[in-house]
Amino acid sequence: MSTEESRHVYRLHSTLELPLEDLREYIGDATYPDGIADVEITRRNNTLILKAVAEDENVSKYTPTAQLKASITENRVYEEDPDERRSSFRWDEDEEEEIESELVEFAAFKGDRETVLQNSLLQYEMFLVLCGIAEQTEKGTLTAISENDGDLEATRIVDGEIRPADVEVVEGPRDRQSSQGGVNWRDNKFIS
Repeated sequence: MSTEESRHVYRLHSTLELPLEDLREYIGDATYPDGIADVEITRRNNTLILKAVAEDENVSKYTPTAQLKASITENRVYEEDPDERRSSFRWDEDEEEEIESELVEFAAFKGDRETVLQNSLLQYEMFLVLCGIAEQTEKGTLTAISENDGDLEATRIVDGEIRPADVEVVEGPRDRQSSQGGVNWRDNKFIS
């Protein structure tokens, strides 16, 4: 079995957000996993696409490689936390001072696997790039179940910090017998 066949991302959920400037800086300085020569960043209106460039020169330029997709939003960032400022307000102050702020563009990697991580060629490698991005964020969570060389791996990164995670197998709704809650349409006396 080749290495490419034994690396998959089965489940992924992301709520990651980071300033666009920080993301560009990280991608520019990053060391990529084997198989990825570079990551191209393309912006289309309020969508950001990070596309893997394959090291393998035999990959056709028409073959879609894995890509990460983020939406771009503008958030107002304050020099000082406005809530803290309000709590320190004194009644004898004549006028509240304007808090210094600026509009900052953020890249938001939000959604499940098909929304955030697209295309199968180099998908696991781009998942590793996303994990590196997750470690740079101050806000958001990345959870995933992936396979690497036959072993299932759980990933959980919260606010830039790697946290313990386990893969847990539970009985799903499809595994239960119909007598445990569903309607058994075949033996229903009300249907003739």
